Amino acid sequence: MGVTLTEKAASEVKRIIEEQGNGQQLVLRVGVQGGGCSGFSYSLNFDSETDEERDRVAEFHGVRLAMDKKFDPYLDGTVIDFIDDLGRRGFAFNNPNVVKSCGCGSSFQV
Repeated sequence: MGVTLTEKAASEVKRIIEEQGNGQQLVLRVGVQGGGCSGFSYSLNFDSETDEERDRVAEFHGVRLAMDKKFDPYLDGTVIDFIDDLGRRGFAFNNPNVVKSCGCGSSFQV
């Protein structure tokens, strides 16, 4: 899979899954959607199902991550981390395919 999850990000994902407490076997689904000031934005959601033909699925630090294969050109080589400091708290995408991003860092162009 072209996307990886750091240990810090995986810990945060596990915390969120535990907090939701619904007992389902969830995967973290990463993707891209149109929008934002630079053209595309990242999407992170939980899903209870994957499709062997459509999805790439991998496990990182105890978290299963799924991504639709159609997002390969946009996300190949991306590392998802979790930032928790005074100025910012949230998931951060280190994407080597980005040629331009907006000032807020939530949208990008490839």
